[in-house]
Amino acid sequence: MGVAPQTRRRIGYHRWLIILVIVLSVIAARAVAPVTPHIQVPAEPLTGELVLPVLGPFRLTNTMVATLLADVVLIGLALAVRRSLARAKGRGDAMLGGLAGVMEAIVEPLHRLVETTAGRTARTAFPWVATIVLMVLVVNWMELFPGVDSIGVIHEAHAGTPAYEVRELARLGSLPVVAITGEQESGSEGGGGVGFVPFVRVASTDLNFTLALALVAVVMSQVVGLRAAGPGYLKKFFNFGGLAKMLFQPTLGPFGLLTPFVNVFVGVLELVAEFAKIISFSFRLFGNVFAGSVLLFVIGSLVPVMVQSGFLILEMFVGLVQALVFGILTLVFMTMAAASHDAQGQKHDTA
Repeated sequence: MGVAPQTRRRIGYHRWLIILVIVLSVIAARAVAPVTPHIQVPAEPLTGELVLPVLGPFRLTNTMVATLLADVVLIGLALAVRRSLARAKGRGDAMLGGLAGVMEAIVEPLHRLVETTAGRTARTAFPWVATIVLMVLVVNWMELFPGVDSIGVIHEAHAGTPAYEVRELARLGSLPVVAITGEQESGSEGGGGVGFVPFVRVASTDLNFTLALALVAVVMSQVVGLRAAGPGYLKKFFNFGGLAKMLFQPTLGPFGLLTPFVNVFVGVLELVAEFAKIISFSFRLFGNVFAGSVLLFVIGSLVPVMVQSGFLILEMFVGLVQALVFGILTLVFMTMAAASHDAQGQKHDTA
């Protein structure tokens, strides 16, 4: 079965377009050598220090801008899906198409997973799990878009800060067209170097963002446990009832003497484990995405033509996996918090 002439022409057009992009990339790389961006862990501030009435000193960073953009994207998606659902309901059509269909294909399997795993807690857990998965996914995939980490503010370098050399290429009227040509050892006053701060940096490469998400996930797990078991849920961490009963026992055997202290020690371990979850959550997402960004920077500066595209596909897969891992672990912790109450209830029923 042969290929239609129109399809054959389209394939030929795309082939020549790819070849043209490769040739232009080689020419651009020869004209202006690629420069490895400055890599640092803290987010770069875009504004000076602002004093807010309640928060105190505050600086807008490029990772905050990325978080706000992700919020705008998610709110826009929600409004678009809501509009599509209203139109489909008005037409009496049960099938969703376009963007609403894509979101349904993403959310529905996630909802089935939450229902299967969490059981009666699914109604409480699903909004949190779905929001975390979508938020982390949008934030992680920002590094795939042109302009992120590459378009920003060029400013005069100060002593002790990273600096780049600048070479003038041409003049457009009275404005020079310049290119950053290489990184100096250190910025110095009067050295002619410039510093660079991108407008948008992937929020997952900021430990503040991942720590905030981890706190939300772990705190809501405790809320789910308290709603399921009431104040008795806190006995998981502060189990001093055995010590109080031990004082009123007329006789104590070896196990009766040791068991209350073991229960207290287990409660301390449970409390430490909750803080360990926060640390694990924060550094897992931060480490994977930050390492991916550094990899893209290095590959783009060493081999600036086509090779980075393969790593972009890899980072797209890593971003999806990390979003699912963060959401599924949140779901597991919420389910475990509620399951401890169910296990206690079953124990009392059998007694």
